[in-house]
Amino acid sequence: MEAAFSRVRAVPVHVAQGGGGDRAHRCHRRRVADGGHRRHRGAIAAGLLLRPDGADLGGAVHGEFPRRRPRLAGRCRRALHAAPHGGEAVSGSRLTDILYPAVFGIGVLILWELIVKSFGVPAVLLPAPSAIWAKLIASLPTLGVDFVQTVLRAVIPGWIIGSLSGFLAALLCDRIPFLRRGLLPLGNLVAALPIVGVAPILVMWFGFDWPSKAAMVVVMTFFPMLVNAVAGLQASGHLERDLMRSYGASWWQTLVKLRLPAAMPFIFNALKINSTLAMIGAIVAEFFGTPIVGMGFRISTEVGRLGLDMVWAEIAVAAITGSAFYGLLVFLERRVTFWHPSYRK
Repeated sequence: MEAAFSRVRAVPVHVAQGGGGDRAHRCHRRRVADGGHRRHRGAIAAGLLLRPDGADLGGAVHGEFPRRRPRLAGRCRRALHAAPHGGEAVSGSRLTDILYPAVFGIGVLILWELIVKSFGVPAVLLPAPSAIWAKLIASLPTLGVDFVQTVLRAVIPGWIIGSLSGFLAALLCDRIPFLRRGLLPLGNLVAALPIVGVAPILVMWFGFDWPSKAAMVVVMTFFPMLVNAVAGLQASGHLERDLMRSYGASWWQTLVKLRLPAAMPFIFNALKINSTLAMIGAIVAEFFGTPIVGMGFRISTEVGRLGLDMVWAEIAVAAITGSAFYGLLVFLERRVTFWHPSYRK
C-alpha cells in the first residue's frame, strides 16, 4: 500500500507570481494529494491496476474525491485574487529604470556647473551647462536648419537605404552560400576602414551636398545589418526547420513564419547599432565639404572661431537626437519581440 501511495503525484499549477502565487500552489497540491490518496485506497481495496499517474487500467475506481473544505477553498481563492498584483512591481521596476539614469544625468550636470563656476574654468576650454543652454535657446533657428540638413536629409535616408540593402543582401546570402562566404569577410574589411579616409572620396563622387553624406551613412550601416541579419536567419533550430519541411512549407513560408521572427532580435540589434553609426558618419562627412549648413559644418567653423558654447549646443542636439532615435527602436523592439526570454520578468 505504501508503494501505491508513493506513486501518487500532485499536479502542478502555474500561478502568476505575485502576493499569493505560492500559497495557491500549496493549496492545490494539498487538495490533489488528499483526493489521490482516497481514490487509491478504494482502488486497492477493489484489486484494480493503476498507472503511476492514477489512471484506471482495469475498471471503475471505487471511492470519490473528498468534498472541498470551505476553509481551504477560501484560502485558495484569496491567494489567486492576490496574484495579479505582481504587475505593479513590474511597472515600478520600469519606472525605476528610467528614474535612475535621469537622476544620475542631472547630478552630472550640477557637478559640471559647480566645477566650472568654482574653479573659474574659461569658457573657451569648457563652458558651463547654463551657458550652453542659453546658447542653445538663442540659436534655435540655426540649430533647426542644421538639424534638417544633417538628420532629415542625410541620416534618415542613409540609415533606411543602408539597413534595407543590408537585409536584402542577407537574404541573398542565405539563399546562395557562395555570396555568404565571399561577402561576409568584406564586412570586417569595411569596418576597419577609417571614416576620415572614405568621406573625402564620397564627397568627390557625390558632390558637396547631402547625397555624399547619405552615401557615407549607407556605407557605415550596410555591413552591420548584413552580418546581424545573416546570423539571425541561422538562429532557428534544425528541429523547427525539419518540422516546417514535414508540413510541406516552402522556403518563403519558412522564412516568414519561422526564420524571420527568430531573426528579429538580431535585426533590431543591427538597427540600434546603425542609429548611432549614422549620426557619426553624417557629421564626420560634413567636415570634408558641405554647404554652409549642417551639424558637422557648424562644429568645424565654430571651433575655428572659439565658440565652444555653440559647439556644445550642436553636440547636445546630436546627442538628444541619437538617444531619441535609439529609444524609439528599443520601444519597437519590445513590441515586436515581446516573446523573447530577455523581456520576461
